[in-house]
Amino acid sequence: MDNNKNVFIAIALSMAVILFWAAFFETPRNDGFIDQQKVATEQGDSQPVETNSSPTINEPLEIKTPIQREEVIANSDRIEIENSEIIGSINLTGGIIDDVSFKNYSTEVEGDKKIDLLNPLETLNGYYIESGWANIGNKIKVPNTNTKWSVKGSTKLTSNNPIILEWNNDQGITFRKKIELDEKFLFRINQEVINNSNNQIELYPYAQIVRNKKPDDIQALYILHEGFIGVFDGELKEDDYDDIEDKKITREAENGWLGITDKYWMTAIIPENNETFKSEFLYNDAFKANFIQNNPKIIQPKQTVNHSVKAFVAAKEVTVIDNYAERENIEKFDLVIDWGWFYFFTKPLFFIVDYFFKQTGNFGIAIVIITFLVRLLFFPLANYSFKSMAKMKALQPEMTRLKELHKDDRMKFQQEVMSLYKREQVNPASGCLPILIQIPFFFAIYKMLFISLEMRHQPFFGWIKDLSVQDPTSMFNLFGLLPWDPPSFLMIGIWPILMGITMYLQQKLNPAPADPIQAKIFKFFPIFITIILASFPAGLVVYWTVNNVLTIGQQWIIMRKTKIKTI
Repeated sequence: MDNNKNVFIAIALSMAVILFWAAFFETPRNDGFIDQQKVATEQGDSQPVETNSSPTINEPLEIKTPIQREEVIANSDRIEIENSEIIGSINLTGGIIDDVSFKNYSTEVEGDKKIDLLNPLETLNGYYIESGWANIGNKIKVPNTNTKWSVKGSTKLTSNNPIILEWNNDQGITFRKKIELDEKFLFRINQEVINNSNNQIELYPYAQIVRNKKPDDIQALYILHEGFIGVFDGELKEDDYDDIEDKKITREAENGWLGITDKYWMTAIIPENNETFKSEFLYNDAFKANFIQNNPKIIQPKQTVNHSVKAFVAAKEVTVIDNYAERENIEKFDLVIDWGWFYFFTKPLFFIVDYFFKQTGNFGIAIVIITFLVRLLFFPLANYSFKSMAKMKALQPEMTRLKELHKDDRMKFQQEVMSLYKREQVNPASGCLPILIQIPFFFAIYKMLFISLEMRHQPFFGWIKDLSVQDPTSMFNLFGLLPWDPPSFLMIGIWPILMGITMYLQQKLNPAPADPIQAKIFKFFPIFITIILASFPAGLVVYWTVNNVLTIGQQWIIMRKTKIKTI
């Protein structure tokens, strides 16, 4: 075996794993249904299997020519909603929450246009939350998305001021909704049915999230899940939009929650605890995530019953989501933020970075500090690895001589190499293990920086105005000196170039492969990584560059101590 091959493979494999780990080892998106007792249907080409007698709520939407958001809102009767985090309105036609914007998040750095998450169903990007009642055989008129609700009392929903909506079906049955909003992102919807008729009635409470189309800016990466998500009796389930277009997925549980998640935003609905419900993720002219209670509410004449639903329209702020999970006792609700397999590394790292961000006021500086801390944590392991590489590099002249001496006898060359290793007490694989041990930590940092809403629109220094997007400069227009906007694939900025240079310098400190072909590939590797990372968030590239600089410094000192020529 080539005496340098192991080192080359270790370095290349390490880089590849850091970049693409999730593509192969992340939680499967559609991982099947383990508990068959709680799984109702996985409907592909086969017919669905009925699990209970609850009615269907999945009527196809009537698709019309989309209308502009502002026009729909202006031309419909609404109740305003506002607190410290969100602003919008509830449509009195249907009593649906279909207009929510985040007051503290804008679409662009220093821009005034706020993030609109929920949109009326008549728009192209319709996205809304509805709740209501269903019955078998449509014997009772129940409210739907066309129902005109009336307002009782207050006409604006705030954190201190709930609203009440009411509708009478002309059969002696009155439906009410009391909607409350907390100081952040939680809606509490208390649905009430007053039976003033002379008959016993049975109604099934439900709620659903409807989204007309998948978002245009969805990340085409396996490292991040965007789409349908839920926890059913403690088991996390994630399904892609493409999965749902192909088949309806039905599950049953007694406790849990479900919703739709984007990179930075999410919606979720939470049924009452200890009430068995059926949940469906499906596409039926629109994407839908819904639940309906399995057992009906039986309402005697002159009786009133209630059912409560919690609904979230939230920015995925870590501390806020964690507080909701604890305060509202929502199991695994923090997993709506995609921490990945290295959850136990990734989430604590976030809190460390967030602490330094609050201390310094600069997320980029916080990244630099966490990079120093990780390097300090792995300092002994790195020293061991670099000492091994230093010994390997010291043997390079002798390796070259042996290869030339036994160029026609590969077996003899291998034997001489092994003798050399034994004589000099060098283990060619000793430099690989420390690198492999560090991979989970490197990936955890990479994942944490990639998913963090807190890094969004955070500046660093100079031209970096947003650490969550790629470096905006490009070498192909001389970093802005030429009046030309290069296409995206030519956007190779200053920080990616710095990262590539530091990787090249780091490479020069390592023993070069003896094989000429491997050596050429090895030299091309920094260029390849530079091109790949050019489109990554600038915060990740800053981390990687600083990590390379620290690695070079540590390795250079060890080389100096062993009196090996460094460059």
